[in-house]
This record gives sequence, C-alpha cells and structure tokens, in this order.
Amino acid sequence: MTDHPALSPFLTGLTCRCPRCGKGKLFHGFLDVRPTCEACGLDYRFVDSGDGPAVFIVLLAGFVVVTCALVVEFKYEPPFWVHAALWGPLILITTLLPLRPLKGLMIALQYHHKASEGRDRKSTRLNSSHLGISYA
Repeated sequence: MTDHPALSPFLTGLTCRCPRCGKGKLFHGFLDVRPTCEACGLDYRFVDSGDGPAVFIVLLAGFVVVTCALVVEFKYEPPFWVHAALWGPLILITTLLPLRPLKGLMIALQYHHKASEGRDRKSTRLNSSHLGISYA
C-alpha cells in the first residue's frame, strides 16, 4: 500500500473525488457511490452520509426560496401562476445542484475524521451496578 498525502476534505469532497488520493471519482451516476476508488483502490464501504446532505440543503433552499417568495409577494403582489413559474425552477436549482458536492463533502469529512458507526461496548455500557443502584 502506498503512502498518500493528506488532502483537504473540502477540496476532495466538493469536487467529488476520492478522499484518499484525490484522483478517482467518488460517484457513478448522480448520487451512487462507487464500490472502490478507480485510482487508489480505496474501499468505499465505510461511506454512510445518510440524510445529512439532504437535510442541510432542504433547510438552506427553504430559507432562500421562502425569503425570495415573500419579498416578491409583498413588493409586487403577482398572480399565483407567477409564483409557480418563479419558485418551481428555483427550488430545483437550490436543491439538486448542491446535493452531489455536499454529499461528497460529507463523505470526505467522514474519511478524514475516521468516523464510523457507533458501537456498543460492554466495558463502557452503563448499568445499575455502575450507578450504585441496588434493587434488593
């Protein structure tokens, strides 16, 4: 295994590149993560971005679209069809365009910080004996 330089998770994530080598593509298709890196062979089974990117994007897009819609409504009072014509495309743009780079960023940060799913260990599990509770 070769030694890989430490790369910025922001650069590799936002460009949707392998978080280890920065050369291989992270996705095939729109949001499907490749099984391994085509350049360095990094196994992407550790990847679990979950709904994190979508939540951030929905909150940001909701703020942008609702703010714009309210400003237009109170300033110009257009008919409802104008709202549909304006905000439908804006919703698609503000949600779909940043989704892939943000998912790449979340994956790169997960790799950079060696984050993984939480595990329950018997030695760290709290129970009644640790708390000094007696059920006698």
